[in-house]
Amino acid sequence: MSLKIWIDGKLYDKEDAKISVYDHGLLYGDGVFEGIRVYQGKIFECEAHLNRLFDSARAIHLTPPRSKEQLQSAMQEVVRVNGFSDCYIRLVITRGVGYLGLSPGRCPTPTVFIIADTVELYSREMYEKGMSIVTASVVRNPPNALPPRIKSLNYLNNILAKIEAEEAGVPEAVMLNQDGNVAECTGDNIFIVRSAQVQTPGTADGLLEGVTRKTIFELCRKLAIPCIEKTLRRHDLHVADECFLTGTAAEVIPVTRIDGRPIGTGSPGPITRRLMEAFRRLVRGESSAC
Repeated sequence: MSLKIWIDGKLYDKEDAKISVYDHGLLYGDGVFEGIRVYQGKIFECEAHLNRLFDSARAIHLTPPRSKEQLQSAMQEVVRVNGFSDCYIRLVITRGVGYLGLSPGRCPTPTVFIIADTVELYSREMYEKGMSIVTASVVRNPPNALPPRIKSLNYLNNILAKIEAEEAGVPEAVMLNQDGNVAECTGDNIFIVRSAQVQTPGTADGLLEGVTRKTIFELCRKLAIPCIEKTLRRHDLHVADECFLTGTAAEVIPVTRIDGRPIGTGSPGPITRRLMEAFRRLVRGESSAC
């Protein structure tokens, strides 16, 4: 059976799900999106994702054509008609159909589409044994150019760093900001553990405030694990005791080698493992879901 895709209130077979070549989301990357997980039929951190989507839209002067409640219902419909219990949702709002030219004023109605599908970014072996990453030469967009806190459709900055990672034979790359401080990875937030303290860059370092990142803060508090936001340099990554990445699609995954250097013992550390297990228990429960 073909997957059903939701576009502007109607369901289409995957093969027939199309948007106009004049849509400014396609022409200019003008739009915003969210990647959202569904566990056991429940949308995980639904409110947090919708809040971030609307914040991103507001930041680019884009008014969503549907309310948060309507979008939540639409996501639930897409999950239901496709028969998923566990899946990944891509919720996208573009500027809409316009003309050849940058002006968003020529786009009267935003386009909304929702995809529900399965996703697997990394192998199961990487979750068990850890993954290798590198530091990219591509610098993260500075906040006064294109704020990384906006989850926009324009991901070319991240894609160029992703290409570097793949050319180096690893699945992910760390991106530094214009000051040489650690920002985030191409699709994930990054954490290190140093002297039993969890550390991660703050928003001033130029990163997207991940929903899973926020969940890690909450889990650390519940588990009495010290966790702080701190400006990190590449040196801090290399001398860390542990390292892990977080993201909606990636969930929580250990990093055991950076730039060819082993992190800690070269195996996933005890705090990383505790947080991975706590996250698994959380998403299989009833809390933080709608």
